[in-house]
Amino acid sequence: MAKLELNDVTKQFGATTAVDRVSLTVGDGELVCLLGPSGSGKSTVLRMIGGFATPTSGAVLIDGEDVTGMPPERRPTGMVFQSHALWSHMNVFGNIAFGLKLRRLPRAEIERKVNAVLDLVGLEGYGGRRPHQLSGGQQQRVALARSLVLEPKILLLDEPFASLDQHLRERLREEVRDIQQRVGITTLFVTHGQDEALSISDRIVVMRDGRVEQVDRPDIVYRQPRTPFVAGFIGQMNLVEGEVHGGRLAAGGMNVVAPIADGPAMLAVRPEFLELEESRQPDAPVAHRVIDYGTHLMVDIELKDGTRLKAMTAPAEGWKAGQRLTLKPREIAVYRDGVVVHRGNVDAADTTPVAAHG
Repeated sequence: MAKLELNDVTKQFGATTAVDRVSLTVGDGELVCLLGPSGSGKSTVLRMIGGFATPTSGAVLIDGEDVTGMPPERRPTGMVFQSHALWSHMNVFGNIAFGLKLRRLPRAEIERKVNAVLDLVGLEGYGGRRPHQLSGGQQQRVALARSLVLEPKILLLDEPFASLDQHLRERLREEVRDIQQRVGITTLFVTHGQDEALSISDRIVVMRDGRVEQVDRPDIVYRQPRTPFVAGFIGQMNLVEGEVHGGRLAAGGMNVVAPIADGPAMLAVRPEFLELEESRQPDAPVAHRVIDYGTHLMVDIELKDGTRLKAMTAPAEGWKAGQRLTLKPREIAVYRDGVVVHRGNVDAADTTPVAAHG
């Protein structure tokens, strides 16, 4: 196991700053997901750790050793790319054994290590097959085995399942998590899929425009997002601009207690925390569409100004398109100037329709 440290790492391509002063510490045996949209800098961070890109400034340390100027082949890292990058002229055994042969290990030791890692990734008995004889998921397991067989201190995964279908992605990410925990290897996993990050990581690093927006455990990132960007990127979130006056925030057909100074603010409410009641007010929000997912209903709500919100309710509530609604949030966050300024549960007595405050 190993400890990874990034100290103010920056990467510039000409006038463009792809990564801007990123600092991060990843502990022994920890699995950390770098999460963000395309262009957020997450893959560039991974490539700098692996030695495939050189930082413009800052340092990369592994177990306290500065590896910033070290080439990829000398770093104690193993990288699995989105493309499997398997050699088609070699069988599975040859692909996995290639790096060990470069190290001039004895033949018997190579065979022992390759067979052990094939068993680890669930491909025992597949050593004689060619890459074209494998499914996409099996090819990705071979790519993972090729990295693990070299016994790196740090495992780097760059969106390894992006080209696979959803069900296969879900199965493989669970397998990778199981393997990572069994081996105890320190791992960084790049993804733009929030479900992937929430399901397998010890911590999530949310990135935007080359900078880190938040680093926390998955449950904290979901329940306590620090910025509107994180709130909107992780899971579904209703974000509505409003105005605070006299300790109350009016936004999106809701009026809730907000103990902050008067002025503009943004209300954030998860769909699962937005309760609905039928309204007789002619200008009340309306159910634009109702989607039945079996386990729950997702109600697409249209406000008077055209803004759309979502509420998740039990199927038994039976909401229908066209119904007028009163919106009652149970848990909220309030943002101002890009940061959270208030968060908490909302008592039913503290929530009233905006119309009631005329």
